[in-house]
Amino acid sequence: MSTDKTIATTFVQPYRIFGGRCEEALDFYRSAVGAKVGIVMRFKDAPDPPPPGMLAPGFEAKIMHAEFQVGEATILASDGGSEGATFAGFSLALSLPTEADVDRVFAALVDGGQTTMPPGKTFWSPRFGMLTDRFGVAWMVMVPGEEPS
Repeated sequence: MSTDKTIATTFVQPYRIFGGRCEEALDFYRSAVGAKVGIVMRFKDAPDPPPPGMLAPGFEAKIMHAEFQVGEATILASDGGSEGATFAGFSLALSLPTEADVDRVFAALVDGGQTTMPPGKTFWSPRFGMLTDRFGVAWMVMVPGEEPS
């Protein structure tokens, strides 16, 4: 009997809950990293209404589900059912082609956020920096290092 439980079409996508700030986040990521926003569905437009008590008052017009692309990655997003969101324990790693791109995108993402590690040279990358954006999302922005030969 095989112990391999991998399904051929399996993949993982981040799904971020922005606690009432999803539309603001989508606009920010469009500007900061050139995100392309696809599907946006609001709670009020869902074919079935949410269960009673699921949404905070005033959340009917908030985003139930959205998707946006940064490069080749698709990120899913929502406002969730109430105010506030906490992101901890992981970062989104963004690889860019040049050091100038790292500096430009880092500056855009950190606007209203906080620098964890300013962009600089590391032993694994010619330009690497870490930040937390205005929504509490942690990012690692880098130029990939050379592959060992």
